[in-house]
Amino acid sequence: MFSLSKSNFSPVRPTLPPVRCGIRELRQRIHTAQTTQKITEAMKLVAAARVRRAQEAVVNGRPFSSNLAAMLNDIKQHLQNDDVSTPLTDARPVQTVALVVVTGDRGLCGGFNKRVLEKAVTRIEELKKLNLGCVVISVGKKGHSFFTHNSEKKHPFVKVDSCIEIGGFPTAKEAQVIADDVFSLFVSEEVDKVELVYTRFVSLVRFEPVVQTLLPLGEVYDVKDDVFRLSSKEGKLAVERDVVRLKKEGEMFSPLMEFEQDPVLILDAMLPLYLNSQILRGLQESVASELAARMGAMAAATDNAVELRKRLSVEYNRERQGKITGELLEIVAGAEALTPIDL
Repeated sequence: MFSLSKSNFSPVRPTLPPVRCGIRELRQRIHTAQTTQKITEAMKLVAAARVRRAQEAVVNGRPFSSNLAAMLNDIKQHLQNDDVSTPLTDARPVQTVALVVVTGDRGLCGGFNKRVLEKAVTRIEELKKLNLGCVVISVGKKGHSFFTHNSEKKHPFVKVDSCIEIGGFPTAKEAQVIADDVFSLFVSEEVDKVELVYTRFVSLVRFEPVVQTLLPLGEVYDVKDDVFRLSSKEGKLAVERDVVRLKKEGEMFSPLMEFEQDPVLILDAMLPLYLNSQILRGLQESVASELAARMGAMAAATDNAVELRKRLSVEYNRERQGKITGELLEIVAGAEALTPIDL
């Protein structure tokens, strides 16, 4: 079994033990805490600057990908009675499922990678109970190292097909590389279903792993989408919430639809664009979630460094004051010892 340890978070902060070290060691630890605070604060600011751009990409990409998926599904429903089918829309008996798991390339982002891997592991266990094969296409170094390490030792039925690295902000060119791999696996019937496991960006403090079916083309569930915008007001970060309502199924076209060209040619031309847009959207939302998680993790690390520095400063001042008091007592005792005693 794949295993990921689940940590229990307690709302009550545990009592820290007293610091037991000398003045020199305290001075070095205070300097280390200050250096760590500067590093984590800089990383938080960098993540906050990048998450704005990533969030704009998510906001601008959601309407196109959702409306395109809804339009294709509407066309598919209209053509069901005409015996029109394409390889990407035909549902066949499922024997092998391909999972495209999107993770990050780096750590220091809280539980971002852990949560999406837990979602993927849960899905893999469900497939195993159904006696279905599984092929993993890992996007990101963290996911590739995890699945390669575990599949070789515990689950030989999980095949790691490829590893794709996304260096910075994802583009349509990088999404096309994944789409070509997925397309070749599905059309060659090596897999019968393709699912995308990624982290959906909800807000700066909330992001949830989801499993979305890519192939064959199925139903569209995004009818109402919550969009959170990061803005600055009076020099402070603020979050604004918008609601994007998408057209429901059956609202894209009228019941009387006529095609000037062959419907198969139209679907064959639009389905690759649909696949690319859905993968690109998953990559964009995962990057935005990773940056938001890193910003929150670095903010917590900065607060912890500030608290630790204050605590060490109190201990340092206490030790220094005790040392000075001891030296004064020694001086006074020595002066008293030199004072002649009147008999």
